[in-house]
Amino acid sequence: MAELLFELGTEELPARFVVPALDDLEKTFTEQCAALNIKHGAIRRFGTPRRLALLVSELSEKTDDVLKEVKGPSVKAAFDAEGKPTNPALKFAQSVKLSVEQLKRVTTPKGEYLVAMVEEKGRRTYELLSEVLNHCTRKINFAKQMRWGDVEQSFGRPLQWIVALLGTEVVPVTYSDVKSGRVTRGHRFLSPAPLTLEKPADYEAALEKAHVIADLARRRQLMVERIAAAAQKAGGVVLPDEALLDQVVNLVELPNPVVGTFEERHLDLPPEVLIQEMKSHQRYFSLTDASGKLLPKFIAVSNTPVKDEKLSIKGYERVLRARLTDGRFFFDEDRRTPLIDRVEKLHRRSWIEKLGSMAEKTDRIRALGVFLTKAVGKPAVLGTVERAATLCKADLNTGMVGEFPELQGVMGREYALHDKEPKEVAVAIFEHYLPRGAGDGLPTQDAGAIIGLADRLDSLCGLFGIGKKPTGAKDDFALRRAAITFIRIAIARGYRFSLSAAIDESISLLGAKLADAKRKPTDPGVKEQLLEFFRGRLESTWKENHRADVVEAVLSAGFDDLVAAQLRLEAISSYVSRPDFTPLAATFKRVANIVEKQAKDVTRAPVDASKLTDEVEKTLNAEVSKVSAAVLAAVKTDDYAGAMAKVVPLKPFVDAFFDKVMVMAEDKALRENRVRLLMEIGGLFGTVADFSKIQAES
Repeated sequence: MAELLFELGTEELPARFVVPALDDLEKTFTEQCAALNIKHGAIRRFGTPRRLALLVSELSEKTDDVLKEVKGPSVKAAFDAEGKPTNPALKFAQSVKLSVEQLKRVTTPKGEYLVAMVEEKGRRTYELLSEVLNHCTRKINFAKQMRWGDVEQSFGRPLQWIVALLGTEVVPVTYSDVKSGRVTRGHRFLSPAPLTLEKPADYEAALEKAHVIADLARRRQLMVERIAAAAQKAGGVVLPDEALLDQVVNLVELPNPVVGTFEERHLDLPPEVLIQEMKSHQRYFSLTDASGKLLPKFIAVSNTPVKDEKLSIKGYERVLRARLTDGRFFFDEDRRTPLIDRVEKLHRRSWIEKLGSMAEKTDRIRALGVFLTKAVGKPAVLGTVERAATLCKADLNTGMVGEFPELQGVMGREYALHDKEPKEVAVAIFEHYLPRGAGDGLPTQDAGAIIGLADRLDSLCGLFGIGKKPTGAKDDFALRRAAITFIRIAIARGYRFSLSAAIDESISLLGAKLADAKRKPTDPGVKEQLLEFFRGRLESTWKENHRADVVEAVLSAGFDDLVAAQLRLEAISSYVSRPDFTPLAATFKRVANIVEKQAKDVTRAPVDASKLTDEVEKTLNAEVSKVSAAVLAAVKTDDYAGAMAKVVPLKPFVDAFFDKVMVMAEDKALRENRVRLLMEIGGLFGTVADFSKIQAES
């Protein structure tokens, strides 16, 4: 067993390149080892702006011997009429160094063939690693690649060195004009001299001695601790920002935070503007007091400790001062023009080709918002929805949002308040974008929630309608997230409406824009595609916390009312842990299966009591009549657990019916009447779930 160190040293990589490149490197290495039967232990990853590295433990010295099956000619071609080997058989035997008698006969779907069992001797891992590591380097994908000198190969940034050590041996690797060795580099300024490594185990300690913290998790933790200490010393608290931490940790090899200040007069700008100015351009961390109020201070993370910290801080402050001055200029200039006067200019702003301008999208959002407001029974907010929907995209035509697209909605809210729009309108403009990311909450008010639903549904219907739906891992317009957010908002707000009807309305509003969509006549329509898409999102989300068969049972019973579907899921999930659930589910599944098989041959109609001949079926019919009204009453009040409880007493009567009554009687009228009785029973529990999907055995 030996350790392997593979390091690619580069000019400074963009922060966003580091983790994806390490993902590619580890994935390809693992795949190559599996393909070549190279056994290995744990893999550690190291990454900084100047290096991508893997440290692999317990690498086997050689691959295992493998007994391989080599297929030869068919038996028909291998032997003549007298059973003597033909030339193909002899040549095949010779190629595998066996006699014809040592070959096996194997029957395949295409007939009987000669097969040789050939032992393939294992190879030294060292001999295989050169191509493996070359392949790993070539397979790293970067958003943008560079060439340098007169070489043909490219990389995220010019390669400076390669370290490839298996134990104490250098593995030959060449990429572009760089060849592997045992020399790495420390911190560019604090330790510029080359570092010679004797073995992989020396790597991390040698780099740390050379002022490089190569382990990403350790460097991140160190940065968090140092930033927190600097903030405490400055009398503040760091505003949490995981995304910024992830970015800055890959900008430095040795984090050194410093605290700077900016003019207090800028605190009258919206906090989001100040935070975005510090974050987007400068990668500064914002500071707040204990109550969460923004302080006129920031923390910048340097890659190098400096002798004169004051001079360094002045540089950080000077750059931010210019940014904040620009921000104030945009803020003041934007407020000179009311939001309502910017709406007309949305006609000049294209949304997506074939789906019209942003003004047209705004009109559709408003109309769909009105439809949804009425559908969910919120007439009191209708005026707010109409006004906020009219203004919801107007801030796209402001200087501040042009500079910082992340502030969409935030600036709309601020400018609406400045224009003396009702506070509810301003809040709705902001909240219709929520949630914008993992850290955001959902809308807190109805108007913003409804406009957010309308906006997302218009995007889903429009993009599906022009053939831009997600495929595989590709989702250029984040439609999966849009659908999941739509579902989350509807359920969280308790909105009861028909998803199918809402999609119909949205498609109707898009009108002729979908008429030119290229779609084969055999393909499902836009509505059908979208309903299946929503089903998929519900399925994937619910399966995280619920049994897969329960999820399937609930979805198969319908999800047009998203809130009702969620309540039904919770009701069934609460029952599956009960000891009596499995036999109960098995009984009702038997009912569901018979109903499903006979649905085409037996029309749904009331049970004819005069045709019930057996006492058992008469008793069952009477019991069904007793519980039907109670079950339907429970369903009407969304008491699905109560509905289940009302159905449970039917189990012994259903079991007796199956034991003593021949459902599929030869007499057609008798048979159909008994099936209709089962249909009635199936309809009772079918209001909650399709029990034919439940995995239960009697």
